[in-house]
Amino acid sequence: MSAKKKAAAKKKVSKATAKKKVAVKKKTATKKKVVAKTKKRAPAKKATTKKRTVKKAPAHAGANGTLEFEPYKEKRGEEYMNERQEAHFRSILSAWKQELMEEVDRTMHHMRDDASNFPDPNDRATQESEFSLELRTRDRERKLIKKISQTIDRLDDHDYGWCDSCGVEVGIRRLEARPTATLCIDCKTIQEQKEKQMA
Repeated sequence: MSAKKKAAAKKKVSKATAKKKVAVKKKTATKKKVVAKTKKRAPAKKATTKKRTVKKAPAHAGANGTLEFEPYKEKRGEEYMNERQEAHFRSILSAWKQELMEEVDRTMHHMRDDASNFPDPNDRATQESEFSLELRTRDRERKLIKKISQTIDRLDDHDYGWCDSCGVEVGIRRLEARPTATLCIDCKTIQEQKEKQMA
């Protein structure tokens, strides 16, 4: 009786191990299939270079406060300071003026909202020095706004882009670098040299 039980127990154990082996084989086969499928699906990455096209508005304020605009592209044989060029510089000057005016408004709101009477004299002094520096900067910008307005008037009179001293072309690239320039580069260099000698 005990021998029969032992033989039956061995058969059960061998059947169980056989089932486990079959299950393990099935699992490994399915894993291999999944790995093979994922390898087929993932294509090799190709090195592609995309052309960057940057579209800019005629003139607008950049993130860092500088004026950004698309440089003017001259056509061959184009007359200096024609209508297209005047329109280009008018948009630059108008955007610059608008940016400065918005900065003045921001300063006014900031000074009105943040002005408070600190009990500590050091805090009061710090705030007053900040406001003083800000007002000095706005005063310089106020003078610049006046100069921009005068330059726009020169554009209206079709007198923009010509040197006040010698009457030659100031140049488009120089005007894009400094839209309120009234002297050509040679006359400006001479003026700066004279100022250095006088100082």
